Amino acid sequence: MDLELRHLRTICAIAEAGSLNKAAAALGLAQPALTAQLQRIERTLGGALFVRDSRGTRSTPLGDLVLARARLMLPAVEGLRQDVTALVGAERTGQYRIGATNGPVAAGLVQLLSAVRPANPASVHATWSADEICAKVRSERLDYALVGACNPSVPHGGDGLVWQPVCVDPVWVLVDESHRLAGRAEAALAEFAGERWASAPGDGCFTACFASACAQAGFTPRQPLEMDVGGCIDLVAAGSAVVLCQGTVRAMPGVVAVALAGSPLRWRHLLGWDPAGPAAAAAVEVHGLAVRAYLDVVAQRPRYADWLGANPGFGAQPVTAAGISRR
Repeated sequence: MDLELRHLRTICAIAEAGSLNKAAAALGLAQPALTAQLQRIERTLGGALFVRDSRGTRSTPLGDLVLARARLMLPAVEGLRQDVTALVGAERTGQYRIGATNGPVAAGLVQLLSAVRPANPASVHATWSADEICAKVRSERLDYALVGACNPSVPHGGDGLVWQPVCVDPVWVLVDESHRLAGRAEAALAEFAGERWASAPGDGCFTACFASACAQAGFTPRQPLEMDVGGCIDLVAAGSAVVLCQGTVRAMPGVVAVALAGSPLRWRHLLGWDPAGPAAAAAVEVHGLAVRAYLDVVAQRPRYADWLGANPGFGAQPVTAAGISRR
């Protein structure tokens, strides 16, 4: 007899119940039938898995070994089953599965996809890790990556994917409303030398890009405090730190976004996909909807819309065959 997953489940059930009678009831079997099955399993494995005494059924050293392996294998197999079910279900329904880091596009893209293809709902996996998202696109657990990166880089984990910029935004600085530079339309990066910085976590190259820009401006920034986006905003509002932000940042009480003169830092939002995967066929359409979602955000930010009008090269990036790149 070959050992099967159902046999491992039986062994685990006996160990968890602590007796053959209780395990048989939990499995919906007669106790003699369970005993006979256990004996066949033990013959296959070459030794006793349990001993019975006045305290109930206890595992033997061989039983401990088999249980340890079973308790690793069974959840893994169940996870595989769930992932396969999700993948097959998504392929059957045409659902778009999007992985997104923090940015202005994801929410609007989901709404537009739902409006354009109401029979094919979109789902979003949100995380700060672009590398995690890229890995899931490569393994076909996600269809599209919607992530940010410094210009002109693409995520480190994006090997083999096709990338198309959705938009290019300047990086500004968020300060509290009483900050010495809060009344300025723009300020040089050097004017922020000595500030306490805060930032959200990420696994891209932005930290190095920021340090390089500061070096060119003639100073070395203090080590940023790393915390979630909400915590960063709270620090700014309290006057305890300043935070780099995207030009699309929404107006919030107590804080002000100051543009950086000359835009020494910029941030690209990229849509990525596997060129050999099923998502490639709809990539141009999804990119177009992502651009629409971005433009909807800009329309709600009149100050930023005016800034874009005076600074060509930034803003939405329409898809072109020449603009699609593979790392």
